[in-house]
Amino acid sequence: MASSPDLFPNVAFSDVSAAAPAAEATAAFGLGATTGAPRLCLVKSGKDEAEPTVDIDLADAQVFKLGPMEWLCVCDESEAKAGVEESFSRAIKVVLRTEAESKAFSLAFQQWKHQVISGKAGERLENGSIIASKSKFDTKIEASSAKMYFHYYGQLLHQQNMLQDFVRTGTYYAAVMENRSDFEGRVVVDVGAGSGILSLFAAQAGARHVYAVEASEMAENAQRLMSGNPSLGQRITVIRGKVEEVELPEKADILISEPMGTLLVNERMLESYVIARDRFLAPDGKMFPTTGRIHMAPFSDEYLYVEIANKALFWQQHNFFGVDLTPLHGSAFQGYFSQPVVDAFDPRLLISPPIYHTLDFTSMKEEELYEIDIPLSFVASVGTRVHGLACWFDVLFNGSTVQRWLTTAPGSPTTHWYQLRCVLSQPLYVMAGQEITGRLHLVAHSAQSYTIYLTMSAKMWGVGAEQGGILQTSTGKLELKEPYYRLSQPQSYMLPQDQQQQQQLSSLQPHGSEQQMQEGLSPGITIDQVDKDYGLN
Repeated sequence: MASSPDLFPNVAFSDVSAAAPAAEATAAFGLGATTGAPRLCLVKSGKDEAEPTVDIDLADAQVFKLGPMEWLCVCDESEAKAGVEESFSRAIKVVLRTEAESKAFSLAFQQWKHQVISGKAGERLENGSIIASKSKFDTKIEASSAKMYFHYYGQLLHQQNMLQDFVRTGTYYAAVMENRSDFEGRVVVDVGAGSGILSLFAAQAGARHVYAVEASEMAENAQRLMSGNPSLGQRITVIRGKVEEVELPEKADILISEPMGTLLVNERMLESYVIARDRFLAPDGKMFPTTGRIHMAPFSDEYLYVEIANKALFWQQHNFFGVDLTPLHGSAFQGYFSQPVVDAFDPRLLISPPIYHTLDFTSMKEEELYEIDIPLSFVASVGTRVHGLACWFDVLFNGSTVQRWLTTAPGSPTTHWYQLRCVLSQPLYVMAGQEITGRLHLVAHSAQSYTIYLTMSAKMWGVGAEQGGILQTSTGKLELKEPYYRLSQPQSYMLPQDQQQQQQLSSLQPHGSEQQMQEGLSPGITIDQVDKDYGLN
């Protein structure tokens, strides 16, 4: 065994598979001298460490808690019979001397195991048993997507971007500190700990111990941060691994996490948060955040619509170096409208009071996040063109002392989530008092995001409305993973009394002016012209 092993002397172990009697040994975690792979060796008392009684390759091993000081290690082994390599499962029961050693053994197992990637997941063995299958995360998420995801969050510059969102970070800090009674003397699990900032907040609030679970390389930086803050870090254990896979030595009294993505659900980390609840949280435990809400309202924004439509004008060229590009214009036009727009917008662009859909993290099932279906029903407050659906979210920290909300609503202080708008390629025309109905349907996929299916309809209005029926309908299919980041300041909203003055000013400016460009209009392209080009009037 090479490389500074973790040693646990005087443990009792027995080979359950062979019904062998218990024996005393030293358990040692470390790297194999020949293979360099992480291993667990059990060396009987009085034997040479170079000849372990049991040698377990951690790449194919899992550990299960049997009792406060008892663990079952299950691994895959093979032997040659009649020249044929045959595989089988082996189970080793390990009994530690104290609960403290038992916790340390479990953590050491996880730390050493996650230096490698488990192999042969789910392979059926000759004796009919199945060794550890892939975790839920690995079975539902593409490996390439997961690699990019963990690489992204493994970089300090992206952690800095989140930490510098003072609305986000400050709200988490306030929610924890205002509810010290929920943390004092309690065990906390930080799900997807990142830099470990929330773990440090929990320790500041008096947590007895915090387990910071982080799957990316950021776990190493988190450990350095704990070491640099020893008064807090001594009560924090950083564990590198996915919450779907790691084992913890004790149940948590409270989970804390920042699992929210764009539109609340992007990146599908909410599923890991719910899985962590089922695996680690005590029956009466708390979750910070506790619930989340997706808010929605129809909006009217002519500038945004023209800006998106203008992007496809490139494909209307009949002579691009002798090539007619127009056959691709229709596809390009729809392609630009398949991108949700992420920006901060003026709430006065909304034409109806919002509705919301609630996700209760404390009780919902993970599978409920695979497909989210939200019926839409609004009443237009003005007569206008409806260009799509605006969305944002908020989450509640339901503490025992203070209930605090973190919101990303338009008009509130801007966060790094901004807001999201689904723009329809075919706007709707509505009158004041007209009912707008529809459906927002989110379908999760293996690239850690969602496909958005949006339908909006304007119901019959005026004479004959009591007969019901739909007057006009528009649909859109958008990809949440590929948004258009329009991260500008909210567009200035023009009140009716200001419009005449604005028209006078614009008459003094040349066609295709700087102001027109700033407002998202290409030179020579007007709202009326877009209507004409795309048959919208």
